[in-house]
Amino acid sequence: MKKWVFNPDAGGIKIPDPVKHDVEKRITSIAEKNFKGKYTHLDIRFKGQFCYIDAYQEPEVSNDWPPEDWHETKEEYIERLRNTPLHLCRLRYFGDNRWGFAFYTYSNAKYELSIYPNGEFFGKPEDAFLASAMYLQ
Repeated sequence: MKKWVFNPDAGGIKIPDPVKHDVEKRITSIAEKNFKGKYTHLDIRFKGQFCYIDAYQEPEVSNDWPPEDWHETKEEYIERLRNTPLHLCRLRYFGDNRWGFAFYTYSNAKYELSIYPNGEFFGKPEDAFLASAMYLQ
């Protein structure tokens, strides 16, 4: 007989609308307090049991950009970068303010199960955002 083991990287429950609004407000508030000027806007979106958090930034482009053989103008390049999201993290809702945390790893181009800074698999959305906001430095 197989033994059931809880997996913090699986399952979850659909996020209720009131929770969505509350989480969006909480993350936006902590972002404005701690990272104002480091991003142009946040994209906080919900799908099923997941909450995805992305940031958009104003690109820094050198004066000598682009190279002669580049396929787009400087303005096109800047606009493309402005519209490219900086993936931060994905939260998984388990109810009662219990959220799993997956950090977006650019080396693997996917969300990876992570622990909160306190060593736990569950925590608050704000703590997950603060940990993943290292990309905003």
